[in-house]
Amino acid sequence: MVENTCDIVVGLDIGTTKICAVVGELSDDGVEIIGVGSHPSVGLRKGVVVNIDSTVNSIRCAVEEAELMAGCEITSVYIGIAGSHIKGLNSHGVIAVKGDEVAEEDVERVIDAARAVAIPMDREIIHILPQEYIVDDQGGILDPVGMMGVRLEAKVHIVTAAVTAAQNLVKCANRAGLEVEDIVLQPLASSKAVLTDEEKEIGVALVDFGGGTTDLALLSEGAIKHTAVLGLGGNNLTYDISVGLRTPMNDAEKIKVNHGTCLVSMVGRDEMIEVPSVGGRKPRQLSRHILAEILEPRIEEIFTLVDQEIQRTRLKDLLASGVVITGGSAALPGVCEMADQIFQLPARIGVPSNISGLVDVVASPMYSTAVGLILFGFEDRSRSSGTFNKQGESLITRMAGKMKSWFGI
Repeated sequence: MVENTCDIVVGLDIGTTKICAVVGELSDDGVEIIGVGSHPSVGLRKGVVVNIDSTVNSIRCAVEEAELMAGCEITSVYIGIAGSHIKGLNSHGVIAVKGDEVAEEDVERVIDAARAVAIPMDREIIHILPQEYIVDDQGGILDPVGMMGVRLEAKVHIVTAAVTAAQNLVKCANRAGLEVEDIVLQPLASSKAVLTDEEKEIGVALVDFGGGTTDLALLSEGAIKHTAVLGLGGNNLTYDISVGLRTPMNDAEKIKVNHGTCLVSMVGRDEMIEVPSVGGRKPRQLSRHILAEILEPRIEEIFTLVDQEIQRTRLKDLLASGVVITGGSAALPGVCEMADQIFQLPARIGVPSNISGLVDVVASPMYSTAVGLILFGFEDRSRSSGTFNKQGESLITRMAGKMKSWFGI
């Protein structure tokens, strides 16, 4: 079994309900998926590690499965990060151009100026995402290098995370024998896998409906305008089923996946499901209509909170493409119909695209983040000398060496 080379990137999605490892290889046709592994996630709550050993074991199981399928040894990964500790803010920087035209050095300086915002000691910048550059009041510029001008401005979106939350993710990966190449905001990764260039250009809301959190990213004119994380997700649905139907959590999860739906109107009252009981009691036959009555209000609540966040940004009028919903919980029947009602925008389910290889295996919303991490990784490597990596490199890229000595790994 050979080690992964520069032509192979591995995306590791460490989620609250499942851990996915996806291996991608660069081929003549683009990115080819050659290995997939998944394992139930034990040790995370709302996207944050709460048990190191359990998380490490889950990572190892997912990675070993991906290694067997891909026929290569996985030594390094790109990791996604989420959780209610994630915060995003927009910033603005201005500098005077040194020469007659904008050079790479000027772009680096204006990004430095934009990132000069007060960040608490317990937080760290993980991304600086340029939205647009302005040269002598001429806006809408994506790459100003080589343009004539005397004044350069940059509008950027800064994403910060709790230092300890990021450290614990890296610690888990390192203990599983993996080197972390970079840590990436999950909705940013998902956007690369499920959104088209047209959607990003004319405006779209990406809702990553995961197990522990629901992540939001608003994109317009090809750039991220706003990010937010809501501490509610599919696990809340499972808990509601467990309490409402008086059944164990594991059985509630199976009932949700096999029989759940977002809308009561989609279910007939004569449809029955078997519900296991607690404490060794006999299973019961209940109407699937009751299950839908439990799920609909919770999903409506989650989408309403997301819609309120979109309205708070005053960017809803820019979302001409509507809403794209991805993540494991997006597989529930009726999600698009519910989204249409709540957001008052056209909605669709986002699945990974623009890939080859094991397309059928990863053709599910639950693999969007892992596939997006692969696409991010190949882009990251191709622009390894670019401004983004110099100025916007993540916490983990800068700290990987130190953390091995800190934790004795």
